[in-house]
Formats: sequence, structure tokens, C-alpha cells
Amino acid sequence: MASSSSSSAAGLGSVDPQLQHFIEVETQKQRFQQLVHQMTELCWEKCMDKPGPKLDSRAEACFVNCVERFIDTSQFILNRLEQTQKSKPVFSESLSD
Repeated sequence: MASSSSSSAAGLGSVDPQLQHFIEVETQKQRFQQLVHQMTELCWEKCMDKPGPKLDSRAEACFVNCVERFIDTSQFILNRLEQTQKSKPVFSESLSD
């Protein structure tokens, strides 16, 4: 059975395009949920001194700032990774020559 699962993983390119699209969408959803979880945890630890029935103005401002910085940082990292990946194929092609 192990050989059949490895052969199906090797033939992933022949998977039904609809299934492949579904998997990509679900993977993106999972990544987004992980980011939201990380952001929530980070900002909660940073901004919430003592939980109560209402947010005071300081905690609210802290949450807004924290979320904005988290989004800015995440976007910066994604852009940097895209730049790195765009420049890598040229480098790897020159190594294979």
C-alpha cells in the first residue's frame, strides 16, 4: 500500500484540475487562518492587560496598531519571498549548466 500512495503523490500532476484547484483554495484558507491565529495571539498578549467587559481606549488603540503592523510585516515578508523566488530560477538554471 505504501507504494501506491507514493506513486499517487508522484503523479500529482495528473490529478483532476478541479480537485487540484480545490486543494489550492483550501491550503490558502488554512494559511490565512494560521495568520489570523498568530495575529490574534500576538496582539492579545501585547495589548490585553486585564480582560474585562469592555476595551479601554488604550487597549483598542494598541489592537488597531498591532493588527496594522502585523499586516504590514506579513505583506513585506510575502513580497520579499516573491522577489527571492523570482530571482532563484535564474540562479538555479546557471548551476545546472
